[in-house]
Amino acid sequence: MIAFIDDHRQAHGVEPICKVLPIAPSTYHDHVAKRIDPSRLSARARRDAALKDEVRRVFEANFRVYGVRKVWRQLRREGFDVARCTVARLMRVMGLEGIIRGKPLRTTVSDKAAPCPMPRRRTCCGSPTSPTSRPGRASSMSPLSSTPMREGSSAGG
Repeated sequence: MIAFIDDHRQAHGVEPICKVLPIAPSTYHDHVAKRIDPSRLSARARRDAALKDEVRRVFEANFRVYGVRKVWRQLRREGFDVARCTVARLMRVMGLEGIIRGKPLRTTVSDKAAPCPMPRRRTCCGSPTSPTSRPGRASSMSPLSSTPMREGSSAGG
């Protein structure tokens, strides 16, 4: 959206475009200010910008075959204190992916033309066969008294 506003701001202005798009004018101006002055970026964004160069360097130096784990370990060996999840996030953002050995396994191939199946059985809380609609659960109570029956005893005494 920011690029679209940049392209059309001379013809229409920022505020009219922002009224049509779901973006506040202050958000656009904040992005432009951060683009002009990188010191206004957050600490994470500044660190990510520096680490992206290092991640790309390690990835390229190793023939574009290293995955997240190996890139992370190489950066740690070189003295960069970086989390593995950070390397994974940066590689995903940059579109870097290591080589996968063998052919990827596809277990299911869905038919895009087939309609979405309906559920087989709908459960309803008010159904007389539903276990949740029964007032209590089965117990070993005597039908004549409220005391439990013991095995081997008779009701007569």
